[in-house]
Amino acid sequence: QVQLVESGGGLVQAGGSLRLSCAASGRTFSTYDMDWFRQAPGKEREFVAAIIGSYELTYYADSVKGRFTISRDNAKNTVNLQMNSLKPEDKAVYYCAARLKGTTDWGVTSVYDYWGQGTQVTVSS
Repeated sequence: QVQLVESGGGLVQAGGSLRLSCAASGRTFSTYDMDWFRQAPGKEREFVAAIIGSYELTYYADSVKGRFTISRDNAKNTVNLQMNSLKPEDKAVYYCAARLKGTTDWGVTSVYDYWGQGTQVTVSS
């Protein structure tokens, strides 16, 4: 079992920044990587950012590219999402999710085994 706990959400004005963190724990955590998704009201959950492998290659949804940065702190078992230049359309519940290391279909919700409870991000215009 892997437990994921997100933090750092809140209310921010357009153009502002937030930093989300996802703390992982559990016996089998070392076999998983973690990525970020979000879900806006009335919409499907969508991929936001992934960090892949020991070289920590990063991938982003086009909608957040250049504004968001995903990073990993292996010593603390956390994955972070730095969000800059936030827009009202970034408003959503943000989730971190864990997939087995080596999974090739990252970004596809069905390959993720564990999900956090989510943290709300609201951006005012």
